[in-house]
Amino acid sequence: MRHLIVPEDLSAAEVEAVFAVSRDLQEKFTAGRRDALLPGRVLALVFEKPSLRTRVSFQTAMTHLGGASLFLGEDTGFASSRESIADFGRVLGGYVDAIVCRSKSHDTICQLAEVAGVPVINGLSDQSHPCQALADVYTLRQHVGRVQGLTLTFVGDGNNVARSLATVCGILGMRFVLAAPRAYQFDAGFRRHLAAILPGAEIEETTDPVAAVTGAAAVYTDVWASMGQEKERAERQKALAAYQVNEALMAHCPDAVFMHCLPARRGEEVTDGVIDGPQSVVLAQAANRMHVQKGLLAWLLGQA
Repeated sequence: MRHLIVPEDLSAAEVEAVFAVSRDLQEKFTAGRRDALLPGRVLALVFEKPSLRTRVSFQTAMTHLGGASLFLGEDTGFASSRESIADFGRVLGGYVDAIVCRSKSHDTICQLAEVAGVPVINGLSDQSHPCQALADVYTLRQHVGRVQGLTLTFVGDGNNVARSLATVCGILGMRFVLAAPRAYQFDAGFRRHLAAILPGAEIEETTDPVAAVTGAAAVYTDVWASMGQEKERAERQKALAAYQVNEALMAHCPDAVFMHCLPARRGEEVTDGVIDGPQSVVLAQAANRMHVQKGLLAWLLGQA
């Protein structure tokens, strides 16, 4: 039994295996065919945070695979005083075949994986967003071909998405650059972790967004204040104002694609002209969440 809690739970070969299943299922989907690889299987989605893409893409993927899904919100008592994570996880694991958890705390997902007895997938935590990063690199492959040796530049806060992208890029041999003020770059603990698990990876940080995007194959950004950071929004807007991805910045990398995990705060981290412009692949990214997660579910549950 395998979990996907952080990107490094998968080796490079396993990422490629998931992508191969995803490509096959996407091609069949485009041709109007939906193979029921998981008939009778049930996926539980346990969410503490709001979601459009993660929730709908997983539920749709499971339906296409011939299974069913259950959305479990606050009314189930998850991560509350009603019962312990251990009791919740053991009971839920006895009902379903896999669990997607979207939690305010990364530790909560780790605790759930320890007791559930079924595969647990991180649908977003404060530390990591592995499914997003996998879909992003899959999307980049579709648009630029190989990714090994190319550069993905993330402009803005070194958040959960940035950490996951840095890890996936390191696993697959892609150079990753984070352009952010020093206070918003990766913390020392994460840097040490990356150096330990990916000693040969090209992962760099800079305060210069122009230098960071020059020569990049992809430029990526995300909201400056994530869920739970609303009180810091004004402070973050001020600190990150010089890191907006706009037409002037993208002019330094005319061949790069623009990426954003959505939702976006238009006019803050990105301008309308960029997110709606010819370099943008944000809608393909969103669509590929479903295709990659379909491949992941089939791979994890052993039916690929």
